[in-house]
Amino acid sequence: MITRKALTLADVQAIAAGAEAEARKNDWKVSIAIADDGGHLLHFQRLDGAPVQSTFISQGKAKAAAFSRKPTKALEEIVGNGRNAFLSVPDLVLLEGGEPIIVDGVCIGAVGVSGVKSSDDSVIARAGIAKLGV
Repeated sequence: MITRKALTLADVQAIAAGAEAEARKNDWKVSIAIADDGGHLLHFQRLDGAPVQSTFISQGKAKAAAFSRKPTKALEEIVGNGRNAFLSVPDLVLLEGGEPIIVDGVCIGAVGVSGVKSSDDSVIARAGIAKLGV
C-alpha cells in the first residue's frame, strides 16, 4: 500500500484565501479554481467583475497543471515552440496561469486562475500555494 499526501479542506481554504488576497491587493477580477491531483475540482470562486469565460478557463488551467504536474506556462510554450499536435490533448487549457501543488516531489493538486494577464494569473496561483508553506 502506498501512503500519499492529499489536500485537506483546511489546505484548500488557505490556498483560496491566499489567492483571493493577492487578487484583491492588485484589484484583479479573476476566477480561482483548486483541483486535487486528478484534476477534480475541490474549490471554485469567481470574484465580482471577473470575466464569464474565466470560469471555464481557470478550471481548465487547474486540471492541466494537475495532469501534467507542471505549470501550464510550460504547456503553452510547447505549443508556442511549434508542437501544434499538443493541441489535440483533450479538455486542457494550455495557457499560463495553472500551477501544480508539489509536496515532497509529488503533485497533490493544482491551482488555476483566469481573468487578468496570464503572468498575473500565475502570480495569484503561486500566492495561494505559498500559504501551504511548501
